[in-house]
Amino acid sequence: MKLNQFKARIYKEGLKSTRQREEILNTFLNLSGHKSLSQIFSQVVKADPKIGYTTVYRTLRLLTRLGLATQRKFADGETRYEPTSEGTHHDHLICLDCGKIIEFEDQTIEALQRGIAQRHRFKIFHHRMELYGQCETCRRKKRIAHR
Repeated sequence: MKLNQFKARIYKEGLKSTRQREEILNTFLNLSGHKSLSQIFSQVVKADPKIGYTTVYRTLRLLTRLGLATQRKFADGETRYEPTSEGTHHDHLICLDCGKIIEFEDQTIEALQRGIAQRHRFKIFHHRMELYGQCETCRRKKRIAHR
């Protein structure tokens, strides 16, 4: 997503594209993975120490409302954010031990879901799949600890 898209969407909402909002957006887009508010804030203040926690929070809520960010709450209850990828969908594997989040795409699963919806004459607007378990690294650590 480019800054121009952000400016166009924010203008359409009747809001201003401020330097602080742009800095938060740029920082957010340059982070990888699913980041919490505090993780995003810690990166934003490195770029501009004058930007406050509340400004980051409000901007992330705005980005979510505009469809530019996706808000996720996994089993640990902490809210995380990721940039929205238009036209693509992914699901998540979440390790209950270390919190690692693995994104995956599987067209077979997507086709199965569409087929189920068609059979029940149901229109899907959105969905998410979160599979909770234990990652390979944590399983390996437990095997070593049990020896």
